[in-house]
Amino acid sequence: MSSNILHKSTAGPDPSLTAQQPPAEADGQLRHPFLVALGQRMAALRSRRGMTRKAVAQAADVSERHLANMEYGVGNASVLVLLQVSQALQCSISELIGDITTSSPEWLMIRELLSQQDEASLQRVRNALSQLLGAGASHSTASTRIALVGLRGAGKSTLGAMLAQDLGYPFVELSREIEKLAGGSVAEIQALYGVNAYRRYERRALEEVVKAYSEVVIATPGGLVSEAATFTQLLSQCTTVWLQAAPQDHLKRVAAQGDMRPMAASKEAMEDLKSILAGRAAFYSKAQLRVDTSAQDLKTTFAALRQMVRQKLQLLQ
Repeated sequence: MSSNILHKSTAGPDPSLTAQQPPAEADGQLRHPFLVALGQRMAALRSRRGMTRKAVAQAADVSERHLANMEYGVGNASVLVLLQVSQALQCSISELIGDITTSSPEWLMIRELLSQQDEASLQRVRNALSQLLGAGASHSTASTRIALVGLRGAGKSTLGAMLAQDLGYPFVELSREIEKLAGGSVAEIQALYGVNAYRRYERRALEEVVKAYSEVVIATPGGLVSEAATFTQLLSQCTTVWLQAAPQDHLKRVAAQGDMRPMAASKEAMEDLKSILAGRAAFYSKAQLRVDTSAQDLKTTFAALRQMVRQKLQLLQ
């Protein structure tokens, strides 16, 4: 058996495995609640692994005194030290720091089941959970609510209005609904209340649109995918279409709308845009349909969109 594992002994429990007296240097110190909780998780994980504090300290290449301080909630460790400790405890750093998936044994076992699955398997699990928990229709189910996703300048407003007219559906720009709820422009909402408040208005606006319309075409803000819960709701309750475009077309179209800010520093703006696209592409790709709005002219692009959507809607008849 490895020297890192506590051997059974008849001499009583190892004092470093059980509740400890606070380190001398911790006496009288005000402990931050986050550090206290971190220390408690660290001690619990160590106990679960059956490892002494000395064994963990050696495996993590940190001093036993520093580890004791961390467990008591007064050791403000660097990220690298936390990484070393998590490796010594054979757990992820997220389990050590703590999130909702570390709150119970069931969460931990579910996470372990999913940890080695590929994207296709994870999508099947998500769809099955949505149906099991009543969280909306499966992602693979067509809906008469059509939601267009993609970055600003992809053509969501133009193509969305054309599609709504063709289908005889109302057309809703979610950004306008957010502004109505908040009583100000998107820029004002973010400047006055912050991005988190804006995301809450975004979620509420989507909920109200979904509640109000069973048949609708929705143009969504480009950053909606940044909030996983909101995007999950969109996927479950709408037929989603990713309108893709080349980065240069995004910038050109936004400038044509009268917003010259992206062109103020063209090279930097292009690099920023490519970075944003790269970060969001994995989420946009979860949409059921995809149309490249840079590949052809507007008329041809709309014809392709119209055909895809109508074919999808026929599944409901």
